[in-house]
Amino acid sequence: MQLRNVAIIAHVDHGKTTLVDQLFRQSGTFRDNQRVEERAMDSNDLEKERGITILAKCTSIVWEGEGREPVRINIVDTPGHADFGAEVERILSMVDGVILLVDAAEGPMPQTKFVCQKALGLGLRPIVVVNKIDRPDAREAEVLDEVFELFLTLDANDEQLDFPALYASGRSGFASTDPAAREGNLTPLFETIVDHVPAPGLDTEGEFKMLATLLDRDNFLGRILTGRIEQGTLKVGDPVRAIDVNGNKVEDARISKLFAFQGLERVPVETAKAGDIVAIAGLMTATVSNTIGTPTITEPVPASEIDPPTLSMTFAVNDSPFAGQDGDKVQSRVIRERLEREAETNVAIRVSESADKDAFEVAGRGELQLGVLIENMRREGFELSISRPRVLLKDGPDGREEPYETVVVDVDDDYSGTVVEKMAMRKAEMTDMRPSGQGKTRLTFSAPSRGLIGYHGEFLSDTRGTGIMNRVFERYGPYKGKIEGRQNGALISMEKGDAVAYALNALEDRGILFISPGDPLYAGMVIGENAKPQDLEVNAQKSKQLTNFRASGKDEGIRLTPPRRMTLEQAIAYIQDDELVEVTPGAIRLRKRYLDTHERKKMSRKDAAAV
Repeated sequence: MQLRNVAIIAHVDHGKTTLVDQLFRQSGTFRDNQRVEERAMDSNDLEKERGITILAKCTSIVWEGEGREPVRINIVDTPGHADFGAEVERILSMVDGVILLVDAAEGPMPQTKFVCQKALGLGLRPIVVVNKIDRPDAREAEVLDEVFELFLTLDANDEQLDFPALYASGRSGFASTDPAAREGNLTPLFETIVDHVPAPGLDTEGEFKMLATLLDRDNFLGRILTGRIEQGTLKVGDPVRAIDVNGNKVEDARISKLFAFQGLERVPVETAKAGDIVAIAGLMTATVSNTIGTPTITEPVPASEIDPPTLSMTFAVNDSPFAGQDGDKVQSRVIRERLEREAETNVAIRVSESADKDAFEVAGRGELQLGVLIENMRREGFELSISRPRVLLKDGPDGREEPYETVVVDVDDDYSGTVVEKMAMRKAEMTDMRPSGQGKTRLTFSAPSRGLIGYHGEFLSDTRGTGIMNRVFERYGPYKGKIEGRQNGALISMEKGDAVAYALNALEDRGILFISPGDPLYAGMVIGENAKPQDLEVNAQKSKQLTNFRASGKDEGIRLTPPRRMTLEQAIAYIQDDELVEVTPGAIRLRKRYLDTHERKKMSRKDAAAV
């Protein structure tokens, strides 16, 4: 049977996972009467809730075209968000071609450029699929021209520029070479994959070699390593050796289980050969980027360089008055083990211990990536204190350098002036401005990552929720100096106890509240945003004085404005340097780093003197 290995790459929300669903159905992987969830490849809870792909996943289908011999197509579904770019970078080493999916209305976006750069750099030949052509605002011809221009700017070679183009609707399940098509099936896409993506063409006779690309854990089998066999043949029970990128031995072991991919399942097989994407069990120490081969192996398979992290946060033990009430994993030792386990499977994350041993510096690609890690830990029963994100600076030839991002903003024309003004305050430079149709403007900025921390919520408010912002790492550039953070101060609880409606009613004039009556509070907890720049300590437990005298006014029921409830990412982006986010399985609270008011004043004077 012929074999093809292909990855599907695209900007977030351009329809990769939906298209894979249709490939499953039309290849006969699912029975006609089989109940399958929508976006079947998005298998974990967070992916389903957020509607995005977080982890790269392998699958396999067998396509039998009319008059053709059956072909096994190994498909890798990759994340579209740049925060999870390390997944894309690793996975591309396993495939021989890529399907680039582009939205027929939005066209190439920042993260499209990011994944294309990686794919073209590896010499992979793309197939371009203009998806969602049934959208009323589709502009497929212009989008195809934009893709060609993108490939030119990324120095694609002649072979890569001579790409086949298809027009498709993943949701409706059709693809065609005709941009006017509005029905059909995915047979043209299957034919293009088979005709355009080369077979692996690897040596099946040499000594066995495989690069571990993904690491998973199974309660019964232990560590499961996934990768493509680069050379030779592997059988269950074969002795193997794992070596690191420098050729040093990691461990010797024996293959206890060998799996191939079939649809959404891992299927046990007895043997596999060069070109196959497989998962193996039996190794205890080997990890991602290690080479696994015969016991005589000395030369590792080259592993692609992973872009370094650009952002870090401090994960500390929760030391609030409510510590230990929600979660069962509260000790620093347990937090350290969990973070080390995460760093092992996710090569874009780095973990280091702080001097006081109760806190850990966790560096990653962006707020979303670290937010997903925190949310996973929270659901596992951990309690944490999280600091404000900080960008990672480095020394350049002309002094300190900081990370910059390309920011592409789609807004209604009415709000473009506000966005340009706010981005300028955050030291961003506008590089492009063009109308994008239907009363919208597309703005492109080069902005320091530092200035974008905490801006997304303000951006949504400024554009009345209609704006769309996309960001991707661009480069390290000169340090831009001080950037103003949040303009408003905080409302801070003075005492421990439950919030009272009577007190909150009086506090509504002071600013925006984050809490409801009955919520438990403690001294030093941030319960709202002050309308003025300075912090204000308030009493949210004060109840109405009861006396024998009748009140002259009528005692009507208190009606409070609904509080602003923040998601985890919003809370992390909102806090200042002297604040923390307390994360527990049952709550997300904002608090001051120093809960005692005298301690806060002392530290603020110290910081002012240091400046």
